[in-house]
Amino acid sequence: MSKLSKLPKLPKLSVIVSGRDIQGHLGECLSSLADQSCDELEVIVAVTGDNSRARTESRTASDPRFTSLPLSDGTTPTAARRAGADAATGDWLHFLDAKDSLPTGAAAAIVQRLAEHAEAPGAADRDAPAPDVLVFDHVRAYWWDPARPSLDTKVLAQPGRALVDLADFPTLLELAPLLGNRVLRTGFLRAHAHLLTAGDALYSAYAALLLADRIACLDQVALIDRQLRRASLPPPTYDEHFAPFAAYAKLHELAAARQAPPRVRTALYERMVGDYLRVIARPGLLPADLAAPYFHHASEHASRFRPDGYQRPDGLDGVRHRLLEQDQYTRYKALQAANGKRRALRSALNARKRKLSAKARDHRYRGALSRPIEPELAVFSAYWDRGVACNPAAIAAKLRELAPHVHPVWVVSQAKAALLPPGTDHVIPGTPRYLEVLARAKFLVNNVNFPGLLVKRPEQVFVQTHHGTPLKRMGLDQREFPAAAKGLNFRALLARVDNWDYSVSANSHSTRTWERAYPSRYVPLDYGYPRNDVLYQADADDIRAIRERLGIAPGKTAILYAPTHRDYEAGWTPRLDLARLSADLGDDTVLLVRGHYFYGGGAASPLTRLRRGGRVIDVSTYDPVEELQLAADALVTDYSSIMFDYANLDRPIVIYADDWEVYARARGVYFDLLTEAPGQVARSQDALTEIFTSGAWRDEAAAKLRGAFRRRFCEFDDGRAAERVVRRAFLGEREEDLPPIVPVEDRTPAPTPEEAARR
Repeated sequence: MSKLSKLPKLPKLSVIVSGRDIQGHLGECLSSLADQSCDELEVIVAVTGDNSRARTESRTASDPRFTSLPLSDGTTPTAARRAGADAATGDWLHFLDAKDSLPTGAAAAIVQRLAEHAEAPGAADRDAPAPDVLVFDHVRAYWWDPARPSLDTKVLAQPGRALVDLADFPTLLELAPLLGNRVLRTGFLRAHAHLLTAGDALYSAYAALLLADRIACLDQVALIDRQLRRASLPPPTYDEHFAPFAAYAKLHELAAARQAPPRVRTALYERMVGDYLRVIARPGLLPADLAAPYFHHASEHASRFRPDGYQRPDGLDGVRHRLLEQDQYTRYKALQAANGKRRALRSALNARKRKLSAKARDHRYRGALSRPIEPELAVFSAYWDRGVACNPAAIAAKLRELAPHVHPVWVVSQAKAALLPPGTDHVIPGTPRYLEVLARAKFLVNNVNFPGLLVKRPEQVFVQTHHGTPLKRMGLDQREFPAAAKGLNFRALLARVDNWDYSVSANSHSTRTWERAYPSRYVPLDYGYPRNDVLYQADADDIRAIRERLGIAPGKTAILYAPTHRDYEAGWTPRLDLARLSADLGDDTVLLVRGHYFYGGGAASPLTRLRRGGRVIDVSTYDPVEELQLAADALVTDYSSIMFDYANLDRPIVIYADDWEVYARARGVYFDLLTEAPGQVARSQDALTEIFTSGAWRDEAAAKLRGAFRRRFCEFDDGRAAERVVRRAFLGEREEDLPPIVPVEDRTPAPTPEEAARR
């Protein structure tokens, strides 16, 4: 029998989750805790925000180990940690940021490591031979690497399984100063309550080691520390940039008060100077106007806290250290410039090669960039320059009404230019005028991204409208799904995302997804999708006219079939036998089929006869798609985002999901469509036919599912989305002056075809 099996009692671990739900990572954090197979675990969730509370409450309802601790929105991270500690009942406290998570088995590993020093009941008491602090390893999760190893592994392996103090192992101060990579004995923390009130997380992490009499180490990864993109966060304030100075000053005061031995004070000093020099050296960490003040403040600390007899390191690091101590900012900058000269020269040569490859284009574009912005010019594009469509088209139409002084120019490919509405001002990509308007337009509107050549000027306003509510994984969330990513350059993607000023959203699900998949500093516009305005504004005359244009005979039931593309398929695999489906549904049903697989039926094909008889209508190239939605009595789709738009009409939706498991595994999805569907679900063609012939497609159960789906995903769509976007992004009106969003239950969508026929 092992030593652990003889222990009378395993210690109880309280994990205190605090912080804001940044970019939707709280759900991942809570899921990682729920997956811990550890009965000696208590989770106190002390986060702010309605969405955070909703996530927490759903978790507490299903897992008795979780406790929700509601906090006001203004609660600081320090106060949240303090409140969580006061509510905890465990022997040990682990402070976890809401953006971070635990790997599988982490809680059990921590508890078992602590149990090695808890050989009798009451071992967690202050006088028992238990550690005050347990430190362990971690990995860092970046958007481009989900598990980058830390540099702490060797440091943690040195003490082995013994209890140590900092005097014997001052290298423990080299560990990343995170609260999440250490747990504190509850009695120890309560004896030193100022640990959570005297400073920020950096101070608390180091102070815990300075105050501890006994430290245990675990050279096992028990934390995933998520690193958020700096470009996705608000720029740090002056106080935030300079906060480490106050923390390190307090730490040196604490070390002096504790009469820490010289080797501990030297290790703390070296860590401090190293941190300061890293901030000074790394481009972009400090605004230009703060670089010199930061250097001078760091210099004062480097001199004031230098231990007696301290010897600077050799080599270039020693030179940098000396210049810092002597407050030689000008000479330091010269040194950095000299060291970077070779890298700068190499970069310049590479840049020159790139410029030479497109010299003429770049010359024209640079010339345009040097000229003033045209405040009454707007550039629109949709679907990679396909034409006037989607959200950009709806915004352009509303712009003509509310701001006719702004002139729209559409970017359209050469192949699509002939299909533009008469009189549409447009440019072809790559032409001189294209470069001119891209460089000088005040407003840029797109439902995808403009090409990488775009140099967004500070005066320009970029409205990213997107083109659907996401079921499938998007942006950075595609990294784990190579069939979907197909070699996507995520760094280049984020560089384009950083151009966005506004991101239009139809629902909270989309807003949270974009925040996570496209992390940057843009402002979300929770206004609804402009393209869906017509689904509330169209009247009976409009619907009758659309059906007449499509050739739908009066009295016929029109079913729109709009499947999506499979990224993992090299070619197209037909999923329905349309001839058989049409025959099964009868003469009174018309299939509106939007999909390129419809082509290819020869003269002898059963589809030929059905097309001629008006039973199957190919609408694959029909635009706008919103008119197809208005014309249809029902929608059949698989995983296309059209379901989220069509739900606005409150008409029946049937999901045909014959390959859901394959699609979800290969493409990646954000939720289980089969359990959260907008209506009935068919897993086979026979089942699909049965849903329609039995009437289940529009029964009470289907209506209930549709209602829940509509409340969730049609949250902001009420017919005035384009107006809100124009007033805010183009006219600069205040948020509070925009038309309020009408609740879902108070909206009236366009009439159904059946209702339109009676009017």
